[in-house]
Amino acid sequence: MGRRIFGGLALALVAGAAWWWLCAPLPPLAGRLALPGLAAPVEIVRDRDGIPRVRAHSEDDAWFALGVLHAQDRLWQIEMNRRIAAGRIAEVLGPAALPADRFLRTLGLRRRAEATLAHFAPGTRRVLEAYAAGVNAWLAQRTGPLPPEFVLSGVVPESWAPADSLGWVKVMSWDLSSNWSDELARLRLSARLSTAQIQQLLPPYPGEAPPRLPELAAWYRSLDARLGVLETLRIAALPAGGEGLGSNNWVVAGSRSASGQPLLANDPHLGLTAPSVWYLAQLEAPGLRVLGATLPGVPLVVIGRSERIAWGMTNTKPDTQDLYLEKLDGAGHYLAPEGWQPLAVRRETIGVKGAPDEVLEVRETRHGPLLPLDAALPEGYALALAWTTLADDDLTFQAGARLPRARDWAGFVEALRDFHSPQQNFVYADVDGHIGFIAPGRVPLRRPDNALKGLAPAPGWDARYDWTGFVPFEALPRRFDPPEGVLYSANEKIVADDYPYWLTSEWATPYRARRIRERLAATPRHTPESFAALQRDVRSLWATDMLPLLRAAEPPDAQAREWQTRLLAWDGEMVAERAEPLVYAAWMRAASRRIYADELGPLFAEFWEQRALFLYNVLRDADGQGRWCDDVATPEPESCARTAGLALADALAELRRDHGADPAGWRWGAAHVARAEHRPLSRVPWLAPLVEFAVPTPGDTYTVNVGRHYIEHEAEPYASRQAASLRMIVDFAAPEGSRWVLAGGQSGIRTSHHYADQLDRWARGGYLDMSMDEATWRLDAEGTLVLEPTR
Repeated sequence: MGRRIFGGLALALVAGAAWWWLCAPLPPLAGRLALPGLAAPVEIVRDRDGIPRVRAHSEDDAWFALGVLHAQDRLWQIEMNRRIAAGRIAEVLGPAALPADRFLRTLGLRRRAEATLAHFAPGTRRVLEAYAAGVNAWLAQRTGPLPPEFVLSGVVPESWAPADSLGWVKVMSWDLSSNWSDELARLRLSARLSTAQIQQLLPPYPGEAPPRLPELAAWYRSLDARLGVLETLRIAALPAGGEGLGSNNWVVAGSRSASGQPLLANDPHLGLTAPSVWYLAQLEAPGLRVLGATLPGVPLVVIGRSERIAWGMTNTKPDTQDLYLEKLDGAGHYLAPEGWQPLAVRRETIGVKGAPDEVLEVRETRHGPLLPLDAALPEGYALALAWTTLADDDLTFQAGARLPRARDWAGFVEALRDFHSPQQNFVYADVDGHIGFIAPGRVPLRRPDNALKGLAPAPGWDARYDWTGFVPFEALPRRFDPPEGVLYSANEKIVADDYPYWLTSEWATPYRARRIRERLAATPRHTPESFAALQRDVRSLWATDMLPLLRAAEPPDAQAREWQTRLLAWDGEMVAERAEPLVYAAWMRAASRRIYADELGPLFAEFWEQRALFLYNVLRDADGQGRWCDDVATPEPESCARTAGLALADALAELRRDHGADPAGWRWGAAHVARAEHRPLSRVPWLAPLVEFAVPTPGDTYTVNVGRHYIEHEAEPYASRQAASLRMIVDFAAPEGSRWVLAGGQSGIRTSHHYADQLDRWARGGYLDMSMDEATWRLDAEGTLVLEPTR
């Protein structure tokens, strides 16, 4: 008996010690804390949802406090953010992370961030310095265990620097820029497809003709016969691009709202992460009163509202990256229009956990860095990347720092003059009843005789393909107080056909934009409730466009014919509780494989995506594109009707295998689980369930309530991995009732009850109220922490 009691006590002590170790990293919510670097006391009140309200006597102290908060609640996240920007992931993950580190060191985002600091105004540098001082003050005084990720990885947090914050801003810019991957795709596909086929697989925006390009394979062979077959060429890079990525925003004037005051909504679509990519906060100081979404590691309110204005943003998707084929002489020179020029060379030492350091030689031309390739170009050639974010004078952070101080449209626009990369679609509203839209950013100008138009890698030695400047700021798209009282964007084409400058030919598919336009037009006077209903909308216009075409399909058996009939009666609502969305998604997945796997051959696995516009054009036989339905490997021609019918049978076989033999149990939500992954513990099978979170969700890649799934993922082809990372609605008739919700929670510490406490509310389409009114946020507050200057 005594042995049992002793064993039980020992087990209890071990469990108690483990629980203490897991909970000890939780930050103090109340009391007083002395920190060096403050000029005066700062009050931090965390409301019942863990959202901090900071009250400081100066802006410097307010940003200092935000640094403290990010370090308290998201220390591991900001450490990983810093390491990603600096190309130091292999120090944590070992050799498996070397390809990503090589690429990031080649881009040199951290180095570019350091160079950018010299171009900022003194006030902007003070914001970064005050924030870094706050992070470091918390690190210097904290005691006890670090969050478990540090212990498990052996990482010790280092001092924070202003360039660490800027580095993450540039990583976010990379996440929103994908022209390079489309250029590389055209180069590689030219080894197997004609230019006409490539432009069908990567189709133009609906209603537009494809850009006139040369026959790419022959064009590259004309430069050098060895450049004709490059299908094995790949760049080891962070994931980029993908169809359907984007965000939504919209705003209505008082003439279109029930209250007579403007309403504004935004939901940026990003990869789902645990913890959330965003951190909500309110900052108050003389000259600063702002509430909204911050990025851990960065002293900015990226999306938010002040006392007078509110703003939201989506990605414009401009063409701000070009790949250049550079000709090398093997002796440290590259060919420029004026002759041979010396390559700029630097050496980077990459630390690798469990392995020797690696020394990387990075070479640059006048266009940018030479990218690391998985398969070599012919001897004497390399690929360089030109990208607006790599400019030393990229002042985007400065624009963000100035936004909260804007008091009207003129001040808002002037702040965005410094917004350089990447171009974004901002919607705006203010207390005086005005609304606006502007798309600031540096968009390269290209010469009329540039035959490739920025759509495929160009010869770097030919000046015809160089950028000649940028679209003037005054000429960038903007509207103010339009008579119709409505503005919106969803990454669709934002300019009329007669717009004098070329921004891109790779706009996002217009399904979300069409649905937003329909819903906004259908309600004469909007309310926060109608905005919330629109953010929850799950009607897939891709599905409603495709279903009439699928009527012609010829299913090979009775069960497939039964499901064809059932789908033709379906309304295209991608609701979680029904089977039809799952069968439709599986049908389109199987159809895409049958339609273009044969033409792409060994390239298919890499280029397998949903490709909604391409499939739509093929099945309606636009301009003869129905020929893609024929299997080139068989002697008999296959019609689209037969191919689509066989694809439905394929889909049903897949669903029986993966979701059970009885279709009565099939549910879209069970397959379309929103899965938020943790960096890097999701890579460890036994740890992943403890740190990542998942919840069934409605929607698809093309619905307003988006849930982007990746059909090429064999294990979970329908899991939602990119969605509304946050949702925001601001009503200027009752701004203190603004609505917000994160895809997760405020804390990055797993034992905190705020780690994922907003997740279910987010999945249901619910919100938190975020008010600047002190009486409101003090109600049920979790505690008040006062930061005091060290005496």
